[in-house]
Amino acid sequence: MLHEIDLSRTDLNLLVLFEAVFAERHVGRAAERLTLSPSAVSHGLGRLRRMLNDPVFLKTPKGVIPTERAEDLAPAIAAVLQQMRGIVAQSEPFNPANSTRRFVIGAPDGVSAVFLHPLLAQITAEAPGLDIGIRQLLPAPDEIALDRAWRGAFADLETRALDVAVIPIDSAPLRFAIRTLYNEDFVLAMRPDHAFLSNPSLESYCDSGHLVVSLTGDPKGFVDEVLAREGRSRRVQLTVPNFMFACAILSETDLICAIPRRFATIYAGRFGLAIEHPPLPLGNFSLNAFAPKAALHDDGVAWLLERLEEVGSLVRKP
Repeated sequence: MLHEIDLSRTDLNLLVLFEAVFAERHVGRAAERLTLSPSAVSHGLGRLRRMLNDPVFLKTPKGVIPTERAEDLAPAIAAVLQQMRGIVAQSEPFNPANSTRRFVIGAPDGVSAVFLHPLLAQITAEAPGLDIGIRQLLPAPDEIALDRAWRGAFADLETRALDVAVIPIDSAPLRFAIRTLYNEDFVLAMRPDHAFLSNPSLESYCDSGHLVVSLTGDPKGFVDEVLAREGRSRRVQLTVPNFMFACAILSETDLICAIPRRFATIYAGRFGLAIEHPPLPLGNFSLNAFAPKAALHDDGVAWLLERLEEVGSLVRKP
């Protein structure tokens, strides 16, 4: 039978000490960072070694280096401390003007690249100490039903790995709040001298080489389903994991890629790309922001969702 570890006998401040020494690789600098004396840090390291049953840090002429076990533990300790800091931050009244919290937003890169600039402008003005992390989200491969395709995003929201997810789906389980940001459709991006531009027909489109954005490398996308309904198909010559990479490749190849219209409006010119309407409708969709309703009791998450709504209204303007 495994013995349960008694955390009441464990000083979790030792994890903060571990973090500082691991980052600084020097006892003196870690002491300055923690506003402690070098002897107090050395004493804490002794307790940390006994707690972890490992030397943890080894002395060198220039400071200290972590042991192999310390290297292995560092990511887990960082995650624990981040969660603890988040819990403490959430227990205090949220004031954007002086908050130093960090929020994580998940979205496809063709979406985050549209809302991120105006969102950062708002944050700089209202919450200059607040940090944002962006995680790329793409639908699960081989899933036709949208609720199944984006199930990973909702799972991450429930575990609080994400604070907000912005994804192209119109509904979710009742335990999630939803805010509509803007509507989107697709255009075609390619080199300015691409042959398709002189003959933008469906046949010419199908005969062209295609690039598909796919995180997993799966060459089949929503365009293939649209073409299949017309009894058509295409050749996908290349897949890349995000739209920014796709734009860089398109400018130097003879490939065509379907990209979100608002993303294209902002970035196509920067990559020297031409934009053309597709020869058949590729569909349109709404971009919605989701957060667990329970998470909205956190004033910080509620504030972030409101800012995203405001950004959506800016994006919708012509």
